[in-house]
Order: sequence, then structure tokens, then C-alpha cells
Amino acid sequence: MRLLRYIIIPLFFAPYFASASASDTTNIPFSRIIFHEKIIDEQKRADKIDGKIDGLIKAGSNEEVNLQITDALYRKVNALRNEIEINKTISTNNDKVRYLRYLEQMMVTFVKQWKSHEILPSIAPALLDNFRDLMIANINGENMAQLVKKASYEVAAINTPIFTDNPGYKESRNDVFLKFCTLYPEKIMANIGPFADEPFADSLVIVAFTKNPSQLYSYAQSTGSRQGRLIRRINDDRIKAVVQLSSQNRALFYFPFLDDLISGKQSIESISKVVGTSNDNYDSLGYFKLLVKTEIDYQGRLIKGDTPIAMLDVNGLQDILNQRAIQHFVTPVNELHDYGPSIRFKAIMPLTAQELYYMMIAGENELFTSSYKFIFDRFMQKMGPNPRGDSLLLSVNFDKFKKFIKMSAGYGKLDEFLRTMPENAQTLMQAFVAKLETTGTLEDAVDVADSYGSVNPTVQKSMLQNIEWNIERCKRENNDRGVKIYSLLRTIFLSADPANNVDLSKEIGIPPVYTVDHNYITDEQGRVVELVFFYGDEDGRISFASYMTSFPKSQWDVVYKKEWVEIKSNKGKPVWIFANLPLDNNLGKDSEAQEKLRGYLEANNLRPSVVIHRGHSYHLPFTIKQLPEDSKIIMLGSCGGYNNLKDILTYAPDAHIISTKQLGTTNVNKYIIDALDNSFVSGKTIDWKQMWDGLENSFSRASRQERETFEDYIPPQKNLGALFIKAYTKLGGMDDAL
Repeated sequence: MRLLRYIIIPLFFAPYFASASASDTTNIPFSRIIFHEKIIDEQKRADKIDGKIDGLIKAGSNEEVNLQITDALYRKVNALRNEIEINKTISTNNDKVRYLRYLEQMMVTFVKQWKSHEILPSIAPALLDNFRDLMIANINGENMAQLVKKASYEVAAINTPIFTDNPGYKESRNDVFLKFCTLYPEKIMANIGPFADEPFADSLVIVAFTKNPSQLYSYAQSTGSRQGRLIRRINDDRIKAVVQLSSQNRALFYFPFLDDLISGKQSIESISKVVGTSNDNYDSLGYFKLLVKTEIDYQGRLIKGDTPIAMLDVNGLQDILNQRAIQHFVTPVNELHDYGPSIRFKAIMPLTAQELYYMMIAGENELFTSSYKFIFDRFMQKMGPNPRGDSLLLSVNFDKFKKFIKMSAGYGKLDEFLRTMPENAQTLMQAFVAKLETTGTLEDAVDVADSYGSVNPTVQKSMLQNIEWNIERCKRENNDRGVKIYSLLRTIFLSADPANNVDLSKEIGIPPVYTVDHNYITDEQGRVVELVFFYGDEDGRISFASYMTSFPKSQWDVVYKKEWVEIKSNKGKPVWIFANLPLDNNLGKDSEAQEKLRGYLEANNLRPSVVIHRGHSYHLPFTIKQLPEDSKIIMLGSCGGYNNLKDILTYAPDAHIISTKQLGTTNVNKYIIDALDNSFVSGKTIDWKQMWDGLENSFSRASRQERETFEDYIPPQKNLGALFIKAYTKLGGMDDAL
């Protein structure tokens, strides 16, 4: 019976391809059937990722790519199984079993990494082609190094460890590590240990240093480790400075000033006056002021094409500046929300206008609306009786001015700022929209997109005119990326006004953005499946208790399991909600509950189209990594930043996103979630504008605090930055923006 099964399976999938595999008629000895079955099980696991085993693997909305992945994982894998069986050079049963196991190992790794979002499934065709090339080379006793060198990192990282018996394995292993270091220079030191004696090790440490000097710190301290010995043998003044600094008390406090320490512009002694020897004598205000002063100096160098080594990346100057701004100023004014201004904003009073500028930018995803507005007013006051915004921007070397303008627009303060420079306001807005194609990411373009909906009609008109001018400029310069960016912005901006009759689905090919049809979010059984993530800290337990009051027995059936709760509508359209219990966060029980719940949903072919995150912003990355690709509506707190939006849409490219600029509060979340669930049960099309108008009306009668909190929520139709990322990705442009 098993043998017959191998004859049938390839034929079953043959209609999707030009021809069936030769394995249709290959006899498989009984002793090797189990090894073929294991490979077929992996094919089924890959097929099941989209929810059903049907011979067509759907990894996304691009049907051509889906067919290529399906062809690779079925036809090409079956062809390899057949080739192993009929290849006369693989003469013994043990050798054939070995190569079948190699093929299984490749499939297991591919499926595992795809499901964990470590790779894109679109690498499947290249992965299978490279595997076959390596297999043939290995069978013939040939060195595989050149084949590995030609492959992408993702392909090489999966296939190379399989062929450990190849004469080129060591060279290939080194090549894979070099590919890894090119993609992830911030991870070099953590992974260089096994390669410390290779000729390229010294140069990689230099690369690691230039990307993130502080990553050398702990390894320089560890004199007995392979990394420590490697660092200390390098004859480079910059590396020597890190080694010297690593012995300094509270060394990480000094790393943002590394360039100045090397050049002699600052000394350890002068910096130590604000760093102190412990938290007891640490001058947090003085340290922040020194960070700002150094940031302005470094930005001046950056403008001249001289990039300070300690400015960027993890634990660099900008990272530490943001951390300290949030720790010492943003968090206190947020937490003292219920106190009067003299208490709430006491921490920021000694700051200059420049320092307030950097503090506001650092708090982009953290500041409450009321916090920002007070700080902005203080910022204007600190510029003096006749404030000049253009002079302020000049004094900070126009550092992050596009982020500042985006935030000012979002909080309704841009007009006030522009009035401080009447003769230069137009020029500033032209600069805001200019040169979006020259940056390494789409962040500036997303900031421009997010700003459009918050500025007055006059500024909107000016922005559109500037975008039109930049489209023509990029055409003259034959800059395709620029034309793509500006053309998309123009289309999205025009679509924001219904009078323009711009259909984004037709123009760009993305799903409707202003409405959600009920059928769009239901599964094959007509159910709306909703997944809610809770975290087991005190806030999570309070949120969960409040959340559960939304489901009266007259309308919902509630069943508690060991690690999650199941909530199903008993009236109207079927809505099935699954929420993990907020179990002990300190013991990791909440993450275990989430993992088991996701396993249960997958095993029962329940594919959530609605995902809700309930928790602090530091929990958000864990939710994002668990987002199902089928997510159509996502409600997340603290996700207004570019990197979070990009990550969310990488995992769930078609999602409508409801976000907030701060931690979502229980009462506000309850109103929004109840409105969503009521819409799902009714089966009606969701009209985001209509829903949001109703919510605004409800909150107009709420307390001041609730009104202000609701103002921080951004509905999908106003999240123009997310629309831009969707559209750019849809046109195949995201890879060149990462």
C-alpha cells in the first residue's frame, strides 16, 4: 500500500506543472520508503502553512511567486527523490538513505525557518536548485565552495551545514559566515568565536567596531575568551581605545563620546564629572546635556561626509541619547499625568530649546498628547521672546528635522512652528519633501506620508506641488526609485480626498483601505477568527479582567482552558475569539500560553484574521513576531514608529492597522474592541470613517483623560505611512529600502 502511495502522490500534483516527475514510475525498495515518507511529510507541512493541504502553496498575494514555490517544493523535491533512487553513482542503500536524509534535513530547516519568519518562502526555487548542485558535486567528490559562494546567504546557510563531508566544507562554512557578517555586522562579535583564528577575523572586528563600537566592550573585558584574545591582538588605535575603555568603570556611559576621546576633544576625566562612579553621584541632567552637545557636533561632521563611528547603531550616541531622553524626561512626565504642571514637568524645566527638541524626537512613540503639547509650548518659550524656528534648526544642523516636522504636524503644532519663520516656511516644507529617494530606508517618506493628513489644506496643496516637482526631477535624473516613491505619495495623498475619486485598489493593487468587507475577514466556514495576546504583568491581568466583561452570556459562550479562553458568539455571524491567559510573566508562562494557543489554532486549521495586542510597548516585538500572515485587522499599541510598521507589514502585508501613540488604556481599548466585535457579529462591511466618527462622538462625552487618550489612536484610513509601505512593497520595492 505504501509503494502505491508513492506512485499516486506526484501524479496528484502534476496538473500544476508542465510535466510529472519521473518518480511516477520509479520503484522504491521497502527499506527506503520511510525516508521518502519523511520528506513527503515536510512537503505537507509546507503546504499546510497557508491553512490547507491542496497541492498549492500560498505564501502571499503574488500568484506567480506562489506557483514557483509550489513547483520547487513539490516537483523539484520529487525530482530529487527520484534522482537519488536512479543515480547509479549512489550505489549502496546507505548512500541513498544518506542523501534522502540530506533532502529531508533541507526541507525541515526550510519549513521551520519559514514558519518562524527567519526567511522568505520565495527562496524555495533557488534553495532547491542550489541543493541539487551541491548534491551532484558531493556525489562526484567535487569541491562545493564556488557553488556556495554564488548562493545567497539564506540559501547557503540552509544547505552548507548538510554537506559536512564535502572537501570544500570548511571553505564554504567560512563563506557563509562572511555572508552573515555582511548582513548582520552588529552580530559579528557574538558569532566570531569559532572563526577567531581565520585570516579574515581581524578585519571583521574592525567592521564590527565601525558599526557598533560598544559591542566590543564586554568581549574586551573577557581576556580569556577567544573574542577577547582576538580583540587585544589587533594593532589599531581605535580598537586599542576600546580595550582601554573596557577597563573603565561604567564604560558604556563613555562610548557615545568615543570619537572625541580618540581625537582628544574630550577626556575620560571631563566626562566622568557627569557620569559619576555609581547611580548615587550620576548627573542625569548634565549627562543628557553633554549627549545633545555631542550629537550636534557629530551631525555637523556627518553633513560634511565624515561619519562618527560612535554616532549610530546600538549603544551609539543617538541610541543612548534616545534612551536617556525617555528614561529621564519622557517617562516621568507621562507617569505624572494626573499631577499639575509644576510637578509633572519639573524634570524638563532646566532643558534648553535644543535639548527639548531632541527630547521630543526621542519620545516619538512614547509621549502622550498632553505631554507633547506642554513640552512643545515650553520649547517655543525657551527660544525667546521672538522665536525663530529656522535659527533653531540651523543650530542643530537640521538634525532629524523631518521627524520633528512630522511630529509637529501630527500633534497640530506645525502651523505654530512655521509662523516663526514666515519667509522660510515654504523653503522648509520643500526640504521636508525633498530627496526622499537618497536615504537608506523609507522612513523619511513614511514621515511625509503620515504628516499629510494632519496639516491644513494650504500646506497639503504645497506638499502636493512639491511632490509633483520631485517626480519631474527624478524623471530627469532617471531615478526610478525616486519616481516610484513620489508617485506613490501623490496617489495616496489624492486618495485621501473622496472628491478625487482615486481607487487605491485599482491604482496600486492593494486591498481597500477605507472599508473592510465581512467576507474578506472570514475563513472558509464563514467565521471571523480573532487572536488576542495578553502578557502576565500587573497591567496585563487588569486588562484581561476588563476585557472579559465585554462578553455577556446572552451573546457569547465563554470556555476557559488551562492556558487560554475561547469566546464564541451565539447570535449573529460566527465570531470565534481566542485569548491567552495573562499567566506569570516573570516565569515566562504567558509566552508559553501564547505558543501553545498558536499551536492549537494551527492544528485545528483556525487562521486568525483579527489580532489584538494588549500590553506595554516592550511586549510589542513579541506580538509582532507571532502575527499570522492572514491578519487583516490588527490593533496594536505604541506602533506608530517606522520600524514597527515595517515589521508588522512584513509579517501581515494586507493588514488594516489601528495604532496608538501611547499605551492603550483599558476603557479606550474596550470601546474600540467592542465596536469591532459588534461589526463582526453583524456581518456588515466596516467603514472605518463611520466607525471612528461614532467613537469620537462617544468620547466627546467622556472625561478629559479618556478624550486625550483616544486622540492618540490612529485609525487605518489615517495611517498613511502604513499605506505607503504597503503600496511600495506591493510594487516590489521594499528590498531596496531595508
